[in-house]
Amino acid sequence: MNNFGSSFLIGRYLKWIIIGVVVLGLLGWVVSSYNSIVTLNENTEEQWSQVRTAYQRRFDLIPNLVETVKGSADFEKSTLENVINARSKVGSMNITSDMLNDPEKMKAFEQAQSGFQGALSRLMVVVEKYPDLKTTEQFANLMVQLEGTENRINQERRKFNEVVKDYNKRIRTFPGNLFAGMFGFEKKSYFEGDTANEQAPAVGNIFKDK
Repeated sequence: MNNFGSSFLIGRYLKWIIIGVVVLGLLGWVVSSYNSIVTLNENTEEQWSQVRTAYQRRFDLIPNLVETVKGSADFEKSTLENVINARSKVGSMNITSDMLNDPEKMKAFEQAQSGFQGALSRLMVVVEKYPDLKTTEQFANLMVQLEGTENRINQERRKFNEVVKDYNKRIRTFPGNLFAGMFGFEKKSYFEGDTANEQAPAVGNIFKDK
């Protein structure tokens, strides 16, 4: 084979090699971009489960708290009823990861939790009128657990907003926006404001005058 034929074959193979390298490079870029979005999406799902667990712990503490407070003579019935009703409203909600993509459902979830927090805060204010109740060991233990739970809720909410921010930024900027539309990745809702800090029951103040 002469030099011209050899050069032709080399050029032909080189062209396909270059095309193959480009295709593989693009494929790797697509896979990497897609996987990064999937990872961020999984992070939001995982952190959402942590938020739900923290809220569930507070939800589970309330029946014992109500029963303990009931034991105190002539405790304000309406205050306890508000707590029970607010807890019932939270418990009736169907809480799933799908609500992260629905701002209205997320808002309703926040409002229900905020109402629950408000009812607990009012309960803590009324408890101040009952020094004998505050000195009981069972009530004191519940307050420690409730305070720890409120701190956990605040912490998990902040972490959730952070991972959602990373996810939303990824799917709204290039090249993530290309794959977000292609594979159905949607923007997720944040916890708006810092309602947990604003309305969390001030259980830490209950025992200051003991």
